[in-house]
Amino acid sequence: MGAKFRARARVAGWAPLVLGVLGILVAGCGGSDAQQGPAKPTESTARPATRPGPVPITHSDAPYRFGEVQAKAPPIVDGKAPVIRRIPTDKPYVFITIDDGEIKDPNALRLIQQSGFRPTLFLAQKFVAGYAAYFQDIRDETGADIEDHTINHPNLRGKPYAFQRKEICDNADAEAAEFGRRPVLFRPPYGNWDTNTQKAAADCGMRAVVLWTAAVNDGVVQFQLGDHLKAGDIVLMHFRTTFVQDYTAFVERARKDGLTAVPLPDFLG
Repeated sequence: MGAKFRARARVAGWAPLVLGVLGILVAGCGGSDAQQGPAKPTESTARPATRPGPVPITHSDAPYRFGEVQAKAPPIVDGKAPVIRRIPTDKPYVFITIDDGEIKDPNALRLIQQSGFRPTLFLAQKFVAGYAAYFQDIRDETGADIEDHTINHPNLRGKPYAFQRKEICDNADAEAAEFGRRPVLFRPPYGNWDTNTQKAAADCGMRAVVLWTAAVNDGVVQFQLGDHLKAGDIVLMHFRTTFVQDYTAFVERARKDGLTAVPLPDFLG
């Protein structure tokens, strides 16, 4: 197996992005629960739940050594984790994030390896429990990071603090047990959040609540602003039956726009 990737950093100097096309936000994680796919693969019982982590490995054409600190995250203020929609950078970097974990497409590992990109997987126990080996393989062979997306994938907006904290903290604890690393970034299902979400995320050890500025659905990259990807964009897609079309569309679009997908945690350490 390949390497796990550890070191992360924090980003300073943030400006909120004006929310764009509402349809992309609604598309967020909404379609994932309704997706129907093929039978899920059987997890190997021979593989241990966690592995020790070797030093980070970088592709020869990577713009820097992935896993190394590049920037700092904004601070937690008044007990609330910051909400991040994009990364302020003057480098030609973009960030691909893949949510939920419902459909375990056997082509995902190969596609990510071929691209040389480093996605961030926001996984929910609702879809991961019993199938950790599938995501371990992606993480270990590609350097993907695994982050928090709640236990049951509920709409958190308007829910009590205690409810939100349990969803976030319990998922983080489960991922720590499954993958040997506790997540430090959180994405709210459907992109819906409130101040309780920020407080619960911070209390669960999350450095940031991560949203997005573009999304891939049915093989089409959709933008909240403009007609192309821009440096610093965070792109959303899902583990769906359309994974091959969606990931291919993202890779082609990123390359067309002259961007390289690098690890999000390197900029939100």
